[in-house]
Amino acid sequence: MKTSTQRILTTHVGSLPRPDDVVEQLLKKERGDALDRAAFDRVMTAGVAAVVARQVALGIDVVSDGETAKISYSTYIKDRYTGFDGDHTPKPHLDLREHPEFVKRMGAFTGPRHARRPCCRGAVTLRDRAPLEHDIANLKAALPADGRVEGFLNAASPGVVSAFLPNQHYPTHEAYIEVLAEALREEYEAITGAGLVLQIDCPDLAMARHTGFQDLTEAEFVKRAAFHVEALNHALERVPRDLVRIHVCWGNYEGPHDHDIPVERILPVVLKAKARAILFEGANPRHEHEWKSWRDAKLPDDLILVPGVIDSCSNYVEHPELVAQRLERYAQIVGRERVMAGSDCGFGTFAGYGKIDAGIAYKKLAALCEGARIASQRLWP
Repeated sequence: MKTSTQRILTTHVGSLPRPDDVVEQLLKKERGDALDRAAFDRVMTAGVAAVVARQVALGIDVVSDGETAKISYSTYIKDRYTGFDGDHTPKPHLDLREHPEFVKRMGAFTGPRHARRPCCRGAVTLRDRAPLEHDIANLKAALPADGRVEGFLNAASPGVVSAFLPNQHYPTHEAYIEVLAEALREEYEAITGAGLVLQIDCPDLAMARHTGFQDLTEAEFVKRAAFHVEALNHALERVPRDLVRIHVCWGNYEGPHDHDIPVERILPVVLKAKARAILFEGANPRHEHEWKSWRDAKLPDDLILVPGVIDSCSNYVEHPELVAQRLERYAQIVGRERVMAGSDCGFGTFAGYGKIDAGIAYKKLAALCEGARIASQRLWP
């Protein structure tokens, strides 16, 4: 995993706004329309090349493929593994139940209905490895040959899959998680085996408290989250920790978020994950204050913190000075060498859906890079 002893490095959570031709192909696939596979692959390859080039031009140090070829970060596995079928409508988020007019006015934040949300209704096994191989090949081909930037690929955690694609087949939730962990192991190992950093998206450790697992008590949720981390670590047993980073968030949607579980309640669980770095929300008005919880926690001596220093739910472009101040705050906690600049969440969580304008998203990333430069100048005088 790329580190620096001279400046604060920059990255983001992974998903970025997809070009129109990419969205068109993904929605065609999602609807089950006739698909020209060769044309689909050409569009995805070109899309990854373009999104990587744009990140590199901004000065992002650790770049992704923008999740270009995935309909979403959590439900893409339905296209790669057996056992998923049908569609279901999830329960409203706990923080939105009291505000039906807001939901109606702003749109349903449970996800776009053009993205199917099937259930697990059969045995989960790998069906098609080709999409994963294409993702790896496309990102590696798009990276500059001089090695000045590093690439990472996102993968879903077993827990977030269970939160979005609920179990209707296995006898218990725990059995379902164990099967998912074994199934996703191959994906984790393939990404790191290709020399890329693996980012595992784990909203099941935070967001799922008020979404997919909202029927649990807080204590029951924390216990479930702990089991998810145990299963994830099992899936990562052959993966070097230095190549793993996890992303924890409370949901990339504009809403009250007044049912978000506090980070201090889940931090002891999160810190048990086999990961060198943790990406988390640190810029939005519901979680920015939680830097104190990170300050007060007993953190591993080599853990890299990647706080969100730009919000992913607002078209406001953060001032670089604000970004710098946020980074300096975390540098005081773990030291300047163990902080990277990140975003609260992705900017293209679902293909073709989201409030953030594509051009503004890249302006926000530019502010992130400039803020990291300012903070570095002050931290390395």
